[in-house]
Amino acid sequence: MFFKQIEKSIDTSFVLHYYCGMKNVTITLDERVARWTRIRAAEQNTSVSRLVGELLREKMVDEEEYPVAMQQYLSQAPRKLKKSGAKYPSHEALHAR
Repeated sequence: MFFKQIEKSIDTSFVLHYYCGMKNVTITLDERVARWTRIRAAEQNTSVSRLVGELLREKMVDEEEYPVAMQQYLSQAPRKLKKSGAKYPSHEALHAR
């Protein structure tokens, strides 16, 4: 019921295209995913193509940045987690609920 009301009230027929070194790609989505994508694109006042492109770009950036962040973390000098002679906290103390 919710989707039918939104689909009737949101015009998804207008699409603004920008061509600046972009490549066209054809994708296949099941109907439920396609409906969700059209609704999200309309809510953000953008095209399905631009929405999918932005989602993929975000995924690409995340994957590119992860190895750099991991290398920065692993390149740090080790540090002590407790003072000399002190006991580590018990499992129960660490995970008390």
